[in-house]
Amino acid sequence: MLSRNAMRSAIDAFHNNTSLLLRTRGASLTSATARQCRTSPFDSWASGRKHISVYGYTQAKALVYSKYGEPKDVLQLHKHSISPPHGTQVTLRLLAAPLNPADVNQIQGVYPSKPPFQTTLGTQEPSAVGGNEGAFEVVTTGSNVKTLRKGDWVVMKQTGLGTWRTHAQLDESQLIRIENREGLTPLQISTVSVNPVTAYRMIKDFCDWDWMRSGEEWLIQNGANSGVGRAAIQLAREWGIKTINVVRERESPEATADLKKELRELGATVVVTESELLSAEFRSRVKELTRHGKEPIRLGLNCVGGKSATALAKTLAPGSHLVTYGAMSKQPVSLPSGLLIFKNLVFDGFWVSKWGDQNPQLKENTINDVLQLTRAGKFKDIPVDEMKWSWETDGPMLTAAVQETLSGYRGGKGLLKYEGGD
Repeated sequence: MLSRNAMRSAIDAFHNNTSLLLRTRGASLTSATARQCRTSPFDSWASGRKHISVYGYTQAKALVYSKYGEPKDVLQLHKHSISPPHGTQVTLRLLAAPLNPADVNQIQGVYPSKPPFQTTLGTQEPSAVGGNEGAFEVVTTGSNVKTLRKGDWVVMKQTGLGTWRTHAQLDESQLIRIENREGLTPLQISTVSVNPVTAYRMIKDFCDWDWMRSGEEWLIQNGANSGVGRAAIQLAREWGIKTINVVRERESPEATADLKKELRELGATVVVTESELLSAEFRSRVKELTRHGKEPIRLGLNCVGGKSATALAKTLAPGSHLVTYGAMSKQPVSLPSGLLIFKNLVFDGFWVSKWGDQNPQLKENTINDVLQLTRAGKFKDIPVDEMKWSWETDGPMLTAAVQETLSGYRGGKGLLKYEGGD
């Protein structure tokens, strides 16, 4: 393998010899022909590689937007070059990145957290890269990088850095190294930072569970088929907490029954539909399940709002917490005053992005805990709708996959899986 200096010397010699030959023969070439003559064998070799140029530059593509709007209208696939890393910089290659509803809300401009719009990728207008979650592999490192090396798998420490890109270059301090890759897949790592961490922290931080009463306390949640809901089911199962899980009815009774069965196989104690939750009979069922309050419902997790959130709150034991982390119905949480006065319920909100930025080490510890459960086979993958991303994949195909994120019932979470080279 030629060194970089040797390559440059060879290219310079080729260019010089070409110029001398042209002068000697008195040749008169058009500018297009001259450009063809100035193309060296090394340029052809680099072009074949596509991703790493002869000077160590990485060719990359990113889904960017320069204004807010619907993904299909504002997202563009931008090609750019990444210089060799120096100092504590790290060049990364995408393994997989999920398409979360919050990512689309961010592009629409309605999400509270907004990434910076910059021209660092060489875009004509200041732009941001979409995506907040993903798994990457280290390709090259700067000379001062201490904790990472080529081949390591990492996730980004903070949101807003942009994950929908084939390659990225970040500082070592912005990355969390996956300590032990054994038994893990890019899918599992790419989806660990948001939904599982959200479920983990809400269950751990908003209720003082009596661990001496394992199996005698409950949590109730709506949106139980979501990524957070599925994570909460599995974590609660491992921690000895029973769960009542609320889902939307599917297109047929058979499909609803299949979903209930699937969640019970994950570890759900009880699965009910929204209509069952809102029925007059549900209160009696709760009394039966909790042995008339001897097994209290200590925590409610709400991502829907509206009547669903009110119904969750009514099942809670005195002094319990209802934590809201989403608003799928776009309806406000309406609460009877009696729940505050006579039950002394506490109503909280949780936003994992802000929490993670404020607690980076605790976020890393939480990720490691979830991944340890995954290695042990105690935490299953979420269903995904995989979109394979190769170097040849065009922009419209990618933006269509992003646009689908907020559409009705889906077979699984959208996931970009990059299959290009370094």
